[in-house]
Amino acid sequence: MIEQGYDVYIKKLDECLNNYIPPRDTWTPVDEALYKPKDLYRIPLKEAEELQFKSIKFAFNHHYTNNKFYQGFCKENNVFPDDIKTSGDLAKIPIIPDGFFKDYPRGKEFATWLGNIYTGDLPEIVIKHSAPTYDQVIDAFNDAGLIVSYSSGTSGRHTFVPRDQRTFFLSEYAIAKSVVSMIYPLWDHNMSGYLLMPNPNKTNIYAGKVCSVYFDAIRDVSVAIDREITTELIKLTMGGRRGLKSKMVRFFSKRTSQKMIDDIIKWLERHEKTKENIVFVGAPFILYFVMEKLKKQGRSFDFGGRGAVGTGGGWKIHENIRLSVADFRKEVKDVLGIPEKHCLDVYGMVEGNGWMVQCPEGHYLHVPYSYYKPIVLDDEFEQVGYGESGRFAFLDSAALSYPGFITTGDKVKLLEHCPVCDRPGPVLEPEVKRVVGTEMRGCAEEMRTMMTGDIGR
Repeated sequence: MIEQGYDVYIKKLDECLNNYIPPRDTWTPVDEALYKPKDLYRIPLKEAEELQFKSIKFAFNHHYTNNKFYQGFCKENNVFPDDIKTSGDLAKIPIIPDGFFKDYPRGKEFATWLGNIYTGDLPEIVIKHSAPTYDQVIDAFNDAGLIVSYSSGTSGRHTFVPRDQRTFFLSEYAIAKSVVSMIYPLWDHNMSGYLLMPNPNKTNIYAGKVCSVYFDAIRDVSVAIDREITTELIKLTMGGRRGLKSKMVRFFSKRTSQKMIDDIIKWLERHEKTKENIVFVGAPFILYFVMEKLKKQGRSFDFGGRGAVGTGGGWKIHENIRLSVADFRKEVKDVLGIPEKHCLDVYGMVEGNGWMVQCPEGHYLHVPYSYYKPIVLDDEFEQVGYGESGRFAFLDSAALSYPGFITTGDKVKLLEHCPVCDRPGPVLEPEVKRVVGTEMRGCAEEMRTMMTGDIGR
């Protein structure tokens, strides 16, 4: 009965996301690996290994053939498509440092840099300014049908990644399917949601942009940050510039943040009187400040089994205060009445399209291993085995518009399978940290720095 119930459940999701799924007769091995499995975290290991190998080999061939930059990188490393014959050979695929995506020039040269990263034939890009800003270049690419999005670290140096529409749909579908699978059977198209990130239509920040799928997965979505967010605004509010304009922007951001908290509390009050399910998705610090205000007021809610929270990084609350994921879950239970099993964190990044979602049983981060291969590297950038800590890297077959074979600055421990639940694939231990010497990064951290100021103190 449970299996049959899940089949109907995920079929309804696919009906809601039908526009994200390409026609079956156009499927590549990448599409087979993502769209065909009903649950990305319960694929038998042998079947998943075959899907993973075929999809990553397809993606490697695609980038080697259609991306001059990556082809040159492979030749320097003396690796060619014919070298990838078995799953064991995937370890040979050359991996790009994530810092590469931060190493870009300004103006029209930035457009050339984006074009060199892009795999395949670019559409016609029309840049109308002689000395364009980053936002103007991004707008020109997006006007041509692409989706250039970004994140950044505390330095304000952005990470830019160009996606074509197919890659973006793959990423959006993947995050929706991953989260909906883990909160089974709570998801319902008729539930109400609150997006704790910028409006996807008003920003190119990836964590906001990719959440446009949220509006198709459920009927009614409210947005916490419903204003235009640009690279220029982020620089001003994150302290990248000084002067009256920067101070005014930070002042109004603080006022906006206070109103945002009050609006979310009013939304909770309205939905407490209904019987429909609710879900929060986005940066945890926003919900944290909501709960802190409720606690000061001596108030709480009881959404019980009809509420869920999906967070995406951003566990730094103030410059000197970091909230643990476990403490956050407990506060959600105590203040909102939402069970800890329905409070799940999601680990992903602007450079990738694989979403690792915590399981409700043990809150380990499960890897979507049919199309995405996790790798852990030691200090010498050599691969290590299960159970050892190191730098996280990945082979992402869903990245069709840029080479998705990337190392990161995150420190993780990869386990062969979850110690708590019966899902068969690999997992990361619950909390991901940064490698010593690398800056804090991520869209949620970006939003926290921009929006909070001294709010909540």
